[in-house]
Amino acid sequence: MTQPMSVQPPFNPLSIGMMGPPYGVYGWLKVSSYTEVVTSMIHYQPWFIQRGGQWHLLELEKWKKYKNQLIIKVKGIENRNNVTERLTNYELIIDSESLPVLQDGDFYWKDLVGCQVINTERHALGKVVQIIETGANDVLIVHANLQDNRHTRERLIPFIERIVIKDVNLMTRIISVDWSTEC
Repeated sequence: MTQPMSVQPPFNPLSIGMMGPPYGVYGWLKVSSYTEVVTSMIHYQPWFIQRGGQWHLLELEKWKKYKNQLIIKVKGIENRNNVTERLTNYELIIDSESLPVLQDGDFYWKDLVGCQVINTERHALGKVVQIIETGANDVLIVHANLQDNRHTRERLIPFIERIVIKDVNLMTRIISVDWSTEC
C-alpha cells in the first residue's frame, strides 16, 4: 500500500475523493468521487493519502464502477481489516498539476475558489469560499466583504451560466453575476 516515495508528494494537494468502507473480504473498498464523472479520477495519478502527517503513495491494482461510486483494489491491501485500518475515511489526494489542461472557457472548481464576485451593477458581493453540488445546479458559497453585527454574511449563488453567471475571468479572478445585493 505505502510505497517508497519515488514520486514526489503533491506540491499542490487536491482532494478528488473520500476512501470509504471495505467492499467484500478481499481488500476492495468503496471510494466516493468528487469528480463530475466518477471514473475520471482513475486517470488522475499518482494518488496519495496523508496519514500521521506523512504522505503515502497508493498504487491502484484494479477498479470497477459500482452505482455512483468506484470500488478499488490497492496493491498491498489483502483483506477488509487492512482497508479499515489503513484507508477508510482518508481523503484521496492528487497533485492538482496532474489534472488535464482544459480548453479555453473551461475551468475546475478549484480555480473558482478565492475569486471575487461582482454583480452587473459592479457591487462587490464577496469571495467564493466553496462550491457545492445540489443536483439541480452547482452553487457558489460567497462570503460577503461586509460583516453584520453577528457574523460574516454568506450568499448562496446558483452557478447557472448565461442566466446568473455572466462571466468568469480567471486572469483577473473575477466572476460577474446577475444577482442582487439584497439576496
